[in-house]
Amino acid sequence: MSDEQQTDLPPDHLSIDPRSKHFDAEKLQRGVAIRFKGRVRTDIEEYSIPESWVRVQAGKTVDRKGRPLTIKLNGPVEAWYEDLGEDAPVNKKD
Repeated sequence: MSDEQQTDLPPDHLSIDPRSKHFDAEKLQRGVAIRFKGRVRTDIEEYSIPESWVRVQAGKTVDRKGRPLTIKLNGPVEAWYEDLGEDAPVNKKD
């Protein structure tokens, strides 16, 4: 894979929660698409490609501070930037 393609891969671990150490607003603004277990998902709160898991909101349930409760689902995860179009390089576990 060329250096240019590697820089156009989303990170291995990303979160939409600003309190997380894996939060990166610049990368999220580009639009990261996630495929989990072969299906494109739009409800992902956080993902980890090397560890093969995603976090999704558990319905409308919230904790005592008003933050949504999440559950961790295990399975193959793939990520790519939506702004690169149809032939975008995909970051996945090899």
